[in-house]
Amino acid sequence: MNASIHLAPQADAPHYELIEAAMAWLADMRAEQPSLEDLADHIGYAPAHLQRVFTQWVGISPKRFLSYLTLDYAKQRLAESDSVLDAALEAGLSGPGRLHDLFVTHEAITPGDYKRRGEGLAIQWGWHPSPFGEALVMQTERGLCGLAFATDNKAAVFANMAARWPAARIVEAPQETAALAAAVFGQNGQRIPLHLSGTNFQIRVWEALLRIPDGNLVPYQWVAKAIGQPKAARAVGAAIGRNPVSFLIPCHRAILTSGYLRNYEWGLPRKMAMIGWEASRREAA
Repeated sequence: MNASIHLAPQADAPHYELIEAAMAWLADMRAEQPSLEDLADHIGYAPAHLQRVFTQWVGISPKRFLSYLTLDYAKQRLAESDSVLDAALEAGLSGPGRLHDLFVTHEAITPGDYKRRGEGLAIQWGWHPSPFGEALVMQTERGLCGLAFATDNKAAVFANMAARWPAARIVEAPQETAALAAAVFGQNGQRIPLHLSGTNFQIRVWEALLRIPDGNLVPYQWVAKAIGQPKAARAVGAAIGRNPVSFLIPCHRAILTSGYLRNYEWGLPRKMAMIGWEASRREAA
């Protein structure tokens, strides 16, 4: 990994906010292919300073990052998806090559627990900075059970995630979730346990998403094939939309066969920023 890539925004909040805004704006304006000067004018920084800070954080220039947000890039990655599938199925569900060099494991709740909808379970939650804006982190004693990103209505985001565990006791405790947030978005290489709640079909889809290597994009049919149901692409899409742990379970890597992107639960610009950011890490590795 390129040592210049900065994954600890808490240590430098002004630059974190700058890069967050820059990535989101580039993703949103990708069709116009804005110049560095356009970006600098929008952000309010001198072009040379913006270029230096952006490259320090992301590992590549804004222009290079923008190239990863194009349809051509998506189609190129999709063209490789068959070989990606073979390699991923051989590699298993998780490993040391996971995003941020994490080792992600998961534990699905039992069918009985799923029916109880979290009854008797205590969940802590808090908002924390991330490379993609404020992130809602939710955890149980077993691990990370929810990861979402702020929109214009943070209360609605929280309600969306809390509704997935309607009978649980949910307590705001950012001081308790801070360590897990740091592990998710940091460089510590810590083991990240996931505590997932979903139907058997949804769990299988999320497991398949975990097989997609960093920096790759695959069509929904890839995921359907990976779970042994090649004709279930529509149902797979619905299960992907219910992913409770965004980013770590990389639903942003599943796109249309055409290369076009569908709406993302936490905003399409954020999905584009994640794709571009991962592509920059792929290049720097």
